[in-house]
Amino acid sequence: MLSLVVLAVLAVALLAVPVLILKVVFKLVFGLVFLPFKLLGVVFRVVFGLLGVVFKVVFSGIGLVFGLLAAVLFLVVLPLLPFLLVGLGIWLAVRAASPRRALRIA
Repeated sequence: MLSLVVLAVLAVALLAVPVLILKVVFKLVFGLVFLPFKLLGVVFRVVFGLLGVVFKVVFSGIGLVFGLLAAVLFLVVLPLLPFLLVGLGIWLAVRAASPRRALRIA
């Protein structure tokens, strides 16, 4: 009985070894065929990653500048708006009250 088990294991091994060798050969061939594409993918990933970091830094800086401008607008200019409106009203009243010059036709 033991000899039948050993014979079955040998038969499976004899059938499995060529399949495993074929698997290794296919993996090696397809790995070599697709290697340039993998390398190109790595290059693209690095280049676009660096571009992404550069754009992230630039647009973060732009956003920070606009945020600071908005803060200045709301903290400094907006409280002074009533004085600006009063000054504009006075200027319009003085302008309307001043006599207009007549057009001289030569």
